Amino acid sequence: MSAATEVPHGDIDFAAMPKLGDIPAYFARRKPNDVALAFEDRETDWATLDRRANRISNALRAAGCRKGDHIAVASRNCDEMFELFFGAMRAGVIFTPIIHRLAAPEIVAIAHDAEARLLFIGTEQHDRLAAFRSVMTDDRSIIAFESAPPGISRFSDWYAAAGDTPPDTDIAPGDVALQLYTSGTTGKPKGVMLSHDNILKMRRDMVPHDMPWNRWEDGDVNLVAMPNGHIAGTGWCVVGLLSGVRTIILRDFDPAAVLESIEKGGVTRLFLVPTALQVILMMPNARHVDYSNLRYILYGASPIALDLLRECTEVFGCGFCQQYGMTETTGTVVYLPPEDHDPKGTARMRAAGRALPGVKLRIVDASGNSLPTGEIGEVQVLSDSNMKGYWNQPEQTERTINTDGWLSTGDAGYLDEDGYLFIQDRIKDMICSGGENVYPIELESVLSQHPDIDSVAVVGIADVEFGQRLKAIVVKHQNSSLDAAKVRDWLKSRIARHQMPAVIEFRDDLPYTSLGKPDKKALCN
Repeated sequence: MSAATEVPHGDIDFAAMPKLGDIPAYFARRKPNDVALAFEDRETDWATLDRRANRISNALRAAGCRKGDHIAVASRNCDEMFELFFGAMRAGVIFTPIIHRLAAPEIVAIAHDAEARLLFIGTEQHDRLAAFRSVMTDDRSIIAFESAPPGISRFSDWYAAAGDTPPDTDIAPGDVALQLYTSGTTGKPKGVMLSHDNILKMRRDMVPHDMPWNRWEDGDVNLVAMPNGHIAGTGWCVVGLLSGVRTIILRDFDPAAVLESIEKGGVTRLFLVPTALQVILMMPNARHVDYSNLRYILYGASPIALDLLRECTEVFGCGFCQQYGMTETTGTVVYLPPEDHDPKGTARMRAAGRALPGVKLRIVDASGNSLPTGEIGEVQVLSDSNMKGYWNQPEQTERTINTDGWLSTGDAGYLDEDGYLFIQDRIKDMICSGGENVYPIELESVLSQHPDIDSVAVVGIADVEFGQRLKAIVVKHQNSSLDAAKVRDWLKSRIARHQMPAVIEFRDDLPYTSLGKPDKKALCN
């Protein structure tokens, strides 16, 4: 970023960007030649991003897309995908990214559910065209990023002839902009509708608060390493671009590429899940990289194990901030700030954190009554970031968001006297064994501290006598002699009797969802 065009975070007029499509235009006026997106060997400055967003918007309209229509994207991360995102925002078209690793029938089902007018695909999807044609019956409805198979338009050619005059579509901040689908690990995926306001308003409201981890400075560089079908991918990219900083996009999570981006790309902050951090630390050169530019690592999807935090602190030497939220809350609504991350271990290290500015939390019982401090119940959130609802599922929406706007997260937890939220587990994952409620995350947290255990997941299994019993699936260190008897001996002084797993199974690895969470649905099958 050149000295003449640097835009400090505090000098950005966020009110001038009430809609997502306003972001490229705002920074194109202020620093047109500065890099907005960096992807592999390509860089896109703000002026180019702004111009392309107009052309893509006009190309979408020429293809028959109207305000409120959906377009689907099945691709790994790339710069063209985010150019399309801003073009869609200006056309009033709802951007619907789909996790590219899903099976072809799953991608087809989501594109069909969203009633997508167009499907944009990455190079890794070329061999699935036959399946995609079952829902996109006209080849003109399929557009390919980067390179295209025979009969399919290449994205850059598809919009090249469109005019770059800004479209005149009337778009309101409350209009739906992004539709993300839930992971489907517990049932059919649901389309979560997020508006421009859902994504932008809380980001604007956070700026005046003293939260250094959220304050972007001159020369900051953002890294997007999570998949675009999750809020941690698309949402995190928007956070960086809204702050006017250079954003590096990785095609996939690649630990070697992350390290290279930190050292050679000057990355100052990034968002990852704890499992990704663990993989990075296993890289042979992880302890030889220059991390002097790295200021903050934000992480979410699961808490960070204390041993992992210690190692991360030692190696990366930066601040850590946990982010708690879900797709339905447009990502983060609760944060555990760097000052609460203590490698020695404290009570607060077990917390998800405290509410972001403008967010309200409460804990309720099964009847919806608020519970006092320290009592476990379902976590509910009231926030401007709460979704508009589930696409074409009004009954599911009503079950999730009540008439007063409180959103039921499905997580069991409690609030302490200082307002810190402690998550016990997903309510649906709670195991009732012999009349005692057991939250798997409690046992997982203890087992993860065993020096010979790499990773662990706990699930419930049917039992005639107790209703349910606990089963621990353990991945142990290579060459470890750990067995079930040794695990139980180690647990005896650390957990209650009813928390002892009835079955301990050892595996070489665990199945994970695309966001790095153990896939408990697969483990229960």
